[in-house]
Amino acid sequence: MSGSSRIQHPDFARKVVPAEEAAALVSPGDTLGMSGFTGAGHPKELPPALARRITQAHAAGQPFQVDVWTGASTAPELDGALAAAGGIGLRLPYQSDPVTREAINRGEVDYLDVHLSHVAQLAWEGFLGPLDVAVVEVSAITADGELVPSSSVGNNKTWLDLADRVVLEVNSWQPEALDGMHDVYYGTALPPHRRPVQLTHPSDRIGVPHLRVDPAKVVAVVETHAPDRNTPFSPPDDTARAIAGHLIEYLEHQVSRGRLPVDLLPLQSGVGNVANAVLSGLQESRFENLTAYTEVVQDGMLDLLRSGTLTFASATAFSLSPTAIAEFTDHVAEFRDRIVLRPQEISNHPELVRRLGVIAMNGMIEADVYGNVNSTHLMGSRMQNGIGGSGDFARNAFLSAFVSPSTAKGGAISAIVPMVSHVDHTEHDVAVIVTEQGLADLRGLSPRKRARQVIDRCAHPDYRAALTDYTERALHGAHGRHTPHLLDEALSWHSRFLRTGSMRPA
Repeated sequence: MSGSSRIQHPDFARKVVPAEEAAALVSPGDTLGMSGFTGAGHPKELPPALARRITQAHAAGQPFQVDVWTGASTAPELDGALAAAGGIGLRLPYQSDPVTREAINRGEVDYLDVHLSHVAQLAWEGFLGPLDVAVVEVSAITADGELVPSSSVGNNKTWLDLADRVVLEVNSWQPEALDGMHDVYYGTALPPHRRPVQLTHPSDRIGVPHLRVDPAKVVAVVETHAPDRNTPFSPPDDTARAIAGHLIEYLEHQVSRGRLPVDLLPLQSGVGNVANAVLSGLQESRFENLTAYTEVVQDGMLDLLRSGTLTFASATAFSLSPTAIAEFTDHVAEFRDRIVLRPQEISNHPELVRRLGVIAMNGMIEADVYGNVNSTHLMGSRMQNGIGGSGDFARNAFLSAFVSPSTAKGGAISAIVPMVSHVDHTEHDVAVIVTEQGLADLRGLSPRKRARQVIDRCAHPDYRAALTDYTERALHGAHGRHTPHLLDEALSWHSRFLRTGSMRPA
């Protein structure tokens, strides 16, 4: 189907303009709410056109920056293009673009690292200020003027509701069969008017299949035919397979002890190669009739759906490699009734995560011996990507696991340290830590007992003796013995790395 035939409403068809003309409707200082979640469903044409306009303004000595809100990370033609042009003043709530990351860490871009479930609420409460323009990709516009979402939902409902002006990108690359795969909930409200969200199973539908927008706010429609920008996953290596093996063995043990049902509980998995390895491991396990209540459907989850191991997946976006996108498009009819995409304020809703009893599996940068986890900052101050939705799930999950290789940089960095250099998930929200070395179940353990588990089961052998030495000396020299720390040494491993290029003791 051509792009024009995707726009069935005559009023919207009359507003079709080139991307450059739509970009001219954005003014310096505007706040833009853009679609996009992990490289899926982001606008493809307006951001590069806006970046070119910003570059021209800067060449003429004119200031031009915009603030950018999204669902989560996007793609080079959005984050990368605008950051390279020096056009972003503030970014939220999550990013993974290398150009944007460098600008944030140079202090050139203000960055608000926000729990993904909180973004819509903050916007509605007015704490983030007014939203000038929504730029939202859709896959079609119906004859009734409703918007068929594309490969992500994210915060699109909120942006369309709150923005003063709306630019729509209608992307004919997105499969037409996406229509009906979404469940957009319009029942959220601010206190004291909130009501229970009536969802008790990942497959429940509680909303409508399309987004709504006031036609009077739509100032431009741009037609596109461009792919999403998700990167390929690397095949699982020995480390990733070992991490997956430890976690799956643990889940089997929990089932045998009667702590989990035989079909587990709804799964949530962060994005990445290790997460994909865990999903691949589930494919080869004895588990069946699984469900997922998560943020993204990625390659491993698609494989589980096709095999029947996973019966249903609820998410807010796809995060598929190019190969998996082709597979999804070729077999979309198989997935239509087994996948639903929701707004992220529902996919990450803390009360729903708690009610469903989700098993959460997320990556980390480092954990300390007492179970605190850093998932955002390198060496305490350098932002990597952001907390994303891991906090929404970790605090509320029935079981919260954090996974990582035990070392990085060829062994120069230990993922298990005396004290994390930044805390995103406190020891109170972390149930399980897994590396290729082993798995530590921290539930029901006091801090000193947690330390022993983490060191013995998760730390790399090259660092185990030094961690043991630190905790033993802290036990006798700390100001208190409940969570013993030597404050002069607690972050010395990070300082040593910054000085010498390695955390290893001299």
